[in-house]
Amino acid sequence: MRLTFDDGWRATVTDAPLSIAPRFTGTSVAVVDYADVKEREQFLLATFGSRDWLWDAPDVLRFDSGSRALVGVEFPMPYVSQYAGTYGRLPVLPPVRPGGLRADEVRDFRHEMCAVLCRVPGDAVLTGLRDLDVLDEPLEARIGIAPDVALLVQHGAVVGWTLTDPARRLTTAYAAPDPAPPSPATRRLLSACLDLVTDPLLDEVQDHEPAALARLREVHEALRAQREDRHRVDVLLSLIGNLVEDYGNR
Repeated sequence: MRLTFDDGWRATVTDAPLSIAPRFTGTSVAVVDYADVKEREQFLLATFGSRDWLWDAPDVLRFDSGSRALVGVEFPMPYVSQYAGTYGRLPVLPPVRPGGLRADEVRDFRHEMCAVLCRVPGDAVLTGLRDLDVLDEPLEARIGIAPDVALLVQHGAVVGWTLTDPARRLTTAYAAPDPAPPSPATRRLLSACLDLVTDPLLDEVQDHEPAALARLREVHEALRAQREDRHRVDVLLSLIGNLVEDYGNR
């Protein structure tokens, strides 16, 4: 299978998916193996593909300059959420077919980040979609490029991604996730935090709606009080930290 990205850029699906454990920070999904800012810069210099520049935040897909094989991805989280049961238009996800990617040519390109985050109760799977038009037609494939991470394909084009069990993958940008399973409380608090950092609840917090501000304070206190799974909980505290600082005392 050949996949088309933005700018008419193409890659061929291979039988070699990445083995790197994904990192989920709440603001991005990353399948990378660098451990700090310096290593990230070296990684970007040694590879080609789509990358971020200053304030521009497209999806990052990087390929080895020699083999042209996919070696890492970073997907920024969309800001708008669509919920199952509320809109009733979530896509039917095809089964995952594991596979890597091999670039058809050595050339940089730009692949637009997803605009819509589709969620299900419990947030067992997060789905990023290019736009709502993707929901008008069936998806034809889901290519599992790494453990729990897959690309969504429609008419041969990459139109989104999925992350399975995001609570398990919670970590900071430069650390591998904890191999131990997350606690049930962490799973619930992840959903609560995702509510707060995406529309429509985010808009209500920023508009100083009393119920939304009360929810922000409630989630913040629950995170501070949780004793177990502290590494993941600290990630969630960081995720809502700016909201708490700007609106938590209103």
